[in-house]
Amino acid sequence: MSTVPTNDTVLTGITTTGTPHLGNYVGAIRPAIAASQDTNVDAYYFLADFHALIKCQDPAKVHESTREIAATWLALGLNTDNVVFYRQSDIPQIPQLTWFLNCVAAKGLMNRAHAYKDSVQKNLDAGDDTDFGITMGLFSYPVLMAADILMFNGTKVPVGRDQIQHIEMARDIAQRFNHIYGQHFALPEAVVDDHVAVLQGLDGRKMSKSYGNTIPLFLPEKKLKKHINKIKTNLLEPGEPKDPDTSTVFQIWRAFATEEQTAYMRKEFENGVAWGEAKKQLFELINEELREPREHYNELMENPAHIEQVLREGAEKARAYSVPFMEKLNKAVGLYSLV
Repeated sequence: MSTVPTNDTVLTGITTTGTPHLGNYVGAIRPAIAASQDTNVDAYYFLADFHALIKCQDPAKVHESTREIAATWLALGLNTDNVVFYRQSDIPQIPQLTWFLNCVAAKGLMNRAHAYKDSVQKNLDAGDDTDFGITMGLFSYPVLMAADILMFNGTKVPVGRDQIQHIEMARDIAQRFNHIYGQHFALPEAVVDDHVAVLQGLDGRKMSKSYGNTIPLFLPEKKLKKHINKIKTNLLEPGEPKDPDTSTVFQIWRAFATEEQTAYMRKEFENGVAWGEAKKQLFELINEELREPREHYNELMENPAHIEQVLREGAEKARAYSVPFMEKLNKAVGLYSLV
């Protein structure tokens, strides 16, 4: 008998490594929090702390990042009454399902994963052994991601284009399991929003922790202003027209501004606004949007017990689905009582 649900379920994971920055906010957090207000969709938002262990083996950093990221989402208005917000490691059914999926996932499929192939290529370029420094966590990462999605039968998974392959792998693995054991999993689809902004960082490259060019989301006002003043610009003097479409300052402005504000700043660039003045106005625009959430964030960071309570309540809601579903899957594969 099929256990596949008929309604759409949206699922989003947030890896608990590092401190959220403006690029995370504009590209993922802000649209996801807006979507959390939609009462017509079942949605699961989780802190991917198992995934964090693949990239980071600093326990204090993983733990602190969990607190920071949970506080960020709550401070920015995530509707936890309308979505299931939980910590991945609070759902023991996920690693159990990961093993089930490992037993049907083809190794050849894992060999084609971009992250694994990139690591192999870096080793070859450096003259090292092919698998130097590559852990089973990195190699089988797509299977854990598939378990995250299939555990709650996620049908719509918002991702960047670089993650589409992992959703396709989850589909392949689900189809293989369904073929062997019956129809249990819906086939997930990647949802890519090409209109989501990808912010440039301080040096003009994509804003990324790996480049060290980020602007942390909830910096105090003085530090936020200092970071914005570090944004790389050209040597054009005040009064000289500037090209907004090649400017990091303008690109970040546009991500926070209304259409009217964007048109105004475009005109300012054409009129030769001084870089110092443009950065001053950018600071004021961003600071105004983040002032109240920053205050709420700081309050939450001082009250980890409240964050923990929210996550535990979310885990209870998640387990209300994962426990009975896992019992069905156990029976499907032959792991159940002899009596």
